[in-house]
Amino acid sequence: MEFAFTDEQRMIGETVRGFFAEHATSARTRQAMAGEGIDRALWSAFASELGLAGIALPETHGGTGLGMVELAQVAEAAGAHVAALPLLGHVMVGQAIAQGGSDAQQAEWLPALCAGDLICAATWKAEVVVAGGRLSGSFAFVPHGALADLLLVTSGDNAWIVDLKGEGVAVTPHVTMDQTRPFATIVLTAAAAEALEHGDRAISAAQTAGWICLAAEALGGAQQTLDHTVAYSRERVQFGRAIGSFQAYKHRLADMMIEIEQARSAVYWAACAVDEASDEAALALHAAKSFAADTYFMCAGNMIQLHGGIGFTWDHDAHLFFKRARSIQTMLGDGAYHREAIAAMVLGAAA
Repeated sequence: MEFAFTDEQRMIGETVRGFFAEHATSARTRQAMAGEGIDRALWSAFASELGLAGIALPETHGGTGLGMVELAQVAEAAGAHVAALPLLGHVMVGQAIAQGGSDAQQAEWLPALCAGDLICAATWKAEVVVAGGRLSGSFAFVPHGALADLLLVTSGDNAWIVDLKGEGVAVTPHVTMDQTRPFATIVLTAAAAEALEHGDRAISAAQTAGWICLAAEALGGAQQTLDHTVAYSRERVQFGRAIGSFQAYKHRLADMMIEIEQARSAVYWAACAVDEASDEAALALHAAKSFAADTYFMCAGNMIQLHGGIGFTWDHDAHLFFKRARSIQTMLGDGAYHREAIAAMVLGAAA
């Protein structure tokens, strides 16, 4: 498979990178962290000015009609600035409804999602009790769970949409490492739930979008840590010369660059494979999530160390990247989970 961005995709990439560079500043991210964990003004501008809340959703319901490659470009640009947006749950719920919902369910929910009017959250591999069309269960560590309007619950081959403002819903917010994506525990007690018509397709679509979103965010964050560190290496002078001129420093930067370029290939291989319905898509998704997440964590750690004493202060932006990187590593399956899945695909019973 050979991959290259089209002219339209290059334009989308330039647009979203410019948007987040201008609006998703460190000051705004920290302001959101001190508040509820979402920059609602940024989300509103993302949806209304760029019209990208409907990224990868059908045009018939107000979406852009684009694919996973474009979603990856958006997530990469957002991740580069640790933007405090509810993008992960949004794309997971949107894809679940678009791929697994009935015509009526798509008409009911997708227009509001494309307009950015709803905040969404999603569970992963949940255990639920179903009785009379109502759900009961406890779901820990739900990203943006305390702020969400809709919750996607998946269990087995079934998927449901739950209105979190309805009865039988109890939400407990938590203070977590990555304050730009705060977690919550959600407890449903005989809560009204709407089963998606094709649960298996909804689950697959949600997982695919979630993995691509996280992997692309990690790629954008890793690249930004390298860019920041390279800039610092040219400005900081020690022993009468820029610290970037020292061989040991150069080697660390080179290691970061190599890992990032491999992660970039993995992320866009996965996104392209999904869009092309390639037989490699499942393997590529696991590879992208595990490789990009681990790369981001390595690069974020190097950023702290290579900035010296100032990098270890909590007020330095290096810690925004480090916290996001650590969070991404554990979300929707850690590296061990994804590498085991790859081993099973490649080796079969021998794994």
